[in-house]
Amino acid sequence: MKNSLVIPKNQLNLALIITVFITGALAFVQVYSIQSILPVLMQEFHASAAAIGSTVGATIFAVSIMSPFMGMISDALGRKAFIVGSIMFIAIPTMLMSVVSGIEMLWWLRFTQGLAVPGITVVLLAYIGEEFSGANRVRLMTFFVSGTVLGGFLGRFILGYLTELMSWRHGFVVMGLISLLGAILVWYNLPKSQHFNAKPQISTALITLWHHLHNRYILAACALGFCVLFSLVGCFTYINLYLDQPPYDLSSAQLADIFAVYLIGMIITPLSARLIVRFGTNFTVFLAMSLSIVGMLMTLLHPLWLIVLALALMSSGIFITQSATISYISSNVSEGRSLASGLYYMVYYAGGFCGAWLCGHAFEHGGWFMTTIALVAVQLFAVIIGGVLLRKPVASPCQSSMKQ
Repeated sequence: MKNSLVIPKNQLNLALIITVFITGALAFVQVYSIQSILPVLMQEFHASAAAIGSTVGATIFAVSIMSPFMGMISDALGRKAFIVGSIMFIAIPTMLMSVVSGIEMLWWLRFTQGLAVPGITVVLLAYIGEEFSGANRVRLMTFFVSGTVLGGFLGRFILGYLTELMSWRHGFVVMGLISLLGAILVWYNLPKSQHFNAKPQISTALITLWHHLHNRYILAACALGFCVLFSLVGCFTYINLYLDQPPYDLSSAQLADIFAVYLIGMIITPLSARLIVRFGTNFTVFLAMSLSIVGMLMTLLHPLWLIVLALALMSSGIFITQSATISYISSNVSEGRSLASGLYYMVYYAGGFCGAWLCGHAFEHGGWFMTTIALVAVQLFAVIIGGVLLRKPVASPCQSSMKQ
């Protein structure tokens, strides 16, 4: 196939922005889709809350394992082929989930989905870091994050409504077709790399890894990422089981509607670039995570409309923090960006896995109240990271862009 047009260094155009946005959506459209039908699957397989929640954690666990390795491989071999191939690969286990006979098989297929996700997220972030700089890099990162927000919403929304219109098994077939069509779209529209320099030697990768593991800024960003996905997965996995119970008794389609709060993140995340450039990462994270805590505590109120508002506040703070964190990594890493992104996502998704697991046990022992307490404790730790550990005596992203 013929590659798309080459773009000049550091130049943004609408087609590129849309392609990065769509690629971000394709990375996450399958990861969390299962959340909207957890009550249905819980009844289908006669599973406990922790067991059914573990199917969300399975994908996240696989992403955590593969993220650093995918970064090393991509640093050696390239970018675009990994991104497109990974999107296509995800379609296979997604379609196979239509024939599962038990929760164990479902868990392993969900795990297989996660193996390919870093080939999209980690590699695309490295691609953006290599091809762009300064404020343009920050803007493109925020559009990528906005795409992931849309993907996270669409996956839950589409599968939730498909389950109302047809069986959940047929719904997974449709979801797989979405990934296949998306892979074709990205192949034709994502420009090829111009500034990629292959680093095929394992020894080079190991040396780079050693330096990253001693980089305070990367470690602080990884710790923050852990808290971010712990909060997002823990909250949106078990809020479904909470709202499925009396007095709410929401259906799969109604639970899918709840995830419309994700769309607020699509608007807020691109605007967060202005906050990051103007105030710096640490202050932006401090404010965003404080907002998220307020939203989390508001979910303890009983009116459904207040819970929806609370989820909007909580998720908005999370999305702003995520955007600020990945921009922070890109600004503080000049070599081995894919590997640095891989390390970040390894810890980030480990946080999601722990959120699904620990919050599942909290939900079983103390319902939504204990789940909220666990989530707020982790978010308070994130506030400390944002306010203290992310501070650095170097130029802000705005100053960096002025120098380039």
